[in-house]
Amino acid sequence: MNQYSLHNILFLDIETVPQYSAYDEMPDEWKSLWNIKAGYLIRNPEEETFETIYPRAGIYAEFGKIICITCGVISGNGDGKKITLKSFYGDNEAVLLTEFSDMMKKWAANEQKCLCAHNGKEFDFPYLCRRMVIHQLPIPSILNIAGKKPWEISHLDTMELWKFGDYKSYTSLNLLAHTLGIPTPKDDIDGSKVWEVYWQEKNIRRIVDYCQKDVITVAQVFLRLHNETLIKSENIELK
Repeated sequence: MNQYSLHNILFLDIETVPQYSAYDEMPDEWKSLWNIKAGYLIRNPEEETFETIYPRAGIYAEFGKIICITCGVISGNGDGKKITLKSFYGDNEAVLLTEFSDMMKKWAANEQKCLCAHNGKEFDFPYLCRRMVIHQLPIPSILNIAGKKPWEISHLDTMELWKFGDYKSYTSLNLLAHTLGIPTPKDDIDGSKVWEVYWQEKNIRRIVDYCQKDVITVAQVFLRLHNETLIKSENIELK
């Protein structure tokens, strides 16, 4: 907040799923590669198999894909603060990444802009970059950290801000919001169910709603961490 204007921060969240609807749907070569990866992930061989843990493939950029990116920008001040949300979503990852990238280039063209996500430095930001490389898409400068010095990277992470230098634990967004007294919507899904809602229910709109709520929560957590007034529910706008 000392380095960036609140109005120059773009809050974001992504939702990802496995590239195939089930383990058996993977081509043989991909299946072999997943078996190697899954071998390191299985903790209870009596209950877990390569097949049963395949829903977790979505969190790895090599085996997953992005189905929704939601961005939020804050305008106004004090009790009049407003957040405007825009989501890019669909089955065609290359298309939504292209649309997102075009928006980012325009948004970050002037002034010093910044990105903020919860656990973004470990997940959202690198995942976006990896999937863009896979699709042979140019990575927007504000997202790409290659060759940059630490102080040149315009990335904020609410989980990192909450750590205050402590690197021993992971704090979920919901836990942090509850700890800080921030009301969060009661959803009927969480991150672990996104693959099921996408591949089995085929209800991407439900996932978009979930992603938008997470972006609102990230913004509220950021404001709370900086002792700023929260955004009122009536000041949330969808584009």
